[in-house]
Parts: sequence; structure tokens; C-alpha cells
Amino acid sequence: MTALEAVAVHLPPHAVPIEAVGEHIGLTPRQLKLFRRFHGLDQLRLDPHGTLPDLLDAAVDNLTELRGRERHVRFVIYARSMPVAVPYPLNPLHDLIARRGLAHASAFTVTHHACAVGLLAIDLAGRLLAGDPDPEALALVVAGEKTFTRDAQVVPETGVFAEGAAACLVRATGERHRVLSFAVRQRPEFDGRLAEDPDLLARYQREYPVVLTEAIEAALDQAGLDLSDLTAVLPHNVNQASWRMLARRIGLPVEKVVLDNVPSVGHSFAADSLINLHTATTRGLLRRGDRYLIAAAGIGATFSAMTVQC
Repeated sequence: MTALEAVAVHLPPHAVPIEAVGEHIGLTPRQLKLFRRFHGLDQLRLDPHGTLPDLLDAAVDNLTELRGRERHVRFVIYARSMPVAVPYPLNPLHDLIARRGLAHASAFTVTHHACAVGLLAIDLAGRLLAGDPDPEALALVVAGEKTFTRDAQVVPETGVFAEGAAACLVRATGERHRVLSFAVRQRPEFDGRLAEDPDLLARYQREYPVVLTEAIEAALDQAGLDLSDLTAVLPHNVNQASWRMLARRIGLPVEKVVLDNVPSVGHSFAADSLINLHTATTRGLLRRGDRYLIAAAGIGATFSAMTVQC
């Protein structure tokens, strides 16, 4: 049973008010009012002078549990929301493994699940490790991206992206943070440029809570759990309003949804789930034996949910 052994995060120290970001990318006063007053956004963690390799390296540097165990790492998986992050022939992932003494590991990127791809990477890591006879074998999952274009900075009417990063060690089995289920629902009819297609955006916004609910219910069914069995729900940090509405829709106490990072960090692409797991564990919200659910949605559109036992 796939287990998350350790999680580390890197949050750039530079906190930028959404008004400053909005001015830079041309958001209207109405859009900024929507993001702050309705969606609960306040500031974003950004590193205007750092590079993508800097971002990923900082997250791995904080993963102290990796030190001295590099030889056990079989796979390094980069969970990337954007199909393209750097121009050819640059390869930040292979630069990372070379710097970290991980060149012996098989390294690759998973994408095309957009901001839900972090859960796919964890599931894939567990499946790959299940075939390794070494009980000490590990996979390293990394996530985090730069807001290098306007499309990589904002989801129309929905959220604004940040540059947090995370790193996670995964094992095939373990006593803590064991994955109980993983469910995915995909709706390819929403693949398109939402910013340029108001009708597509409106249909996506209508279907979003319906399909995300389907993914959550499927993950709970696979694990044999009910909502009442969950100690916490770890969301993607797109905004507070959508999660409050979803909680009401499915009968989940909103207090169980860890929304702390939405106003203070922002939506960090596929790294949100691990950033929120780090927050939940460091704040003592999860105790041994607790069950929690991680949920994410990615434009394109992919909706994913994973249940885990602490």
C-alpha cells in the first residue's frame, strides 16, 4: 500500500498583494474585487528573481529525510501542471537529479492532468515501487512551477497562481500516511482557452462542483469510507468560495477543509496538496489513524481525489 513517508515545502519569502499582481497582468478592478472579497485571496508567494530549478531545488533541500538515502531512490517524478515550462533543450528535472546525487534514478515528468497531476504522480510512484524487491526503495515526487506567462498566472474568474513548491518521499508500503484509494474523473470537453471562450468558462464553472463531487464520492467508496470518517480535507488552493460551496453541497463541515493557505500562499499549481498536507501535519490537525482526503481539479479538465490514513 503506497505510503507518503515525508513531505517538505518551499514558500518564496516574497508575498505580493493580489492588487500588485493584477496590475502586472491587467486585471480589472471588478476582477480584483471578486478575487479578494468573494474568493478570499489576499497575497501570493512569488519569487520574481528565482528560476524553476531554484524553486524545485529549494523544496528538495528542505526534505531532510532524503539525506543519506539517495541511493534508495529509484524514481524521481516531476508533477507539472503546464505542458511546457522551459524552452528546449533546458531540462530542470535532470539538472536537479544531477545536483542531488540522484542521476542513477529514472526521472520523468507527468502532466496533462493540470493542477490535479500531483495526485497522479503519487499514485504512479506507488505503482512503480510495488514492483521493486527492495523494501527500502523510494520515489521522490516534486511539484512547483513559475508563473512565466499570463496564462500561467490566472484562471479567469476563479484564481491566481503562486510559486510554492513541494517535495515528497513515497514508499511502496508504510505504517503512516497510507493511500487507501485514488479516483479520477475527466471531462475533455472542457479542454480549451477559458479566458477566450466565455461560454466554455460558464459551462466549466457549472459542472465543476458536480464532477469534483463525483471524484470525491468515488474515492470514498473505494476506501469504504463516509464523509463523517474524515478528519480533514486537503484542497487545491484555487479559492475559498468554491470550497465553501462544495462543502455545503456534499454536507461536509467547512471547518474540516484546510483553507489556511488560500489567502496567504495562493494556488501553487500541482504542489497545493503537498503544501496543505505539510500545513495539516505541522499544525497537528492529523493524528495517527486519522483518515483524510486530498482533492484537486485541473483545467482541461481532470478532477481527482485520494484518501489517506495517517
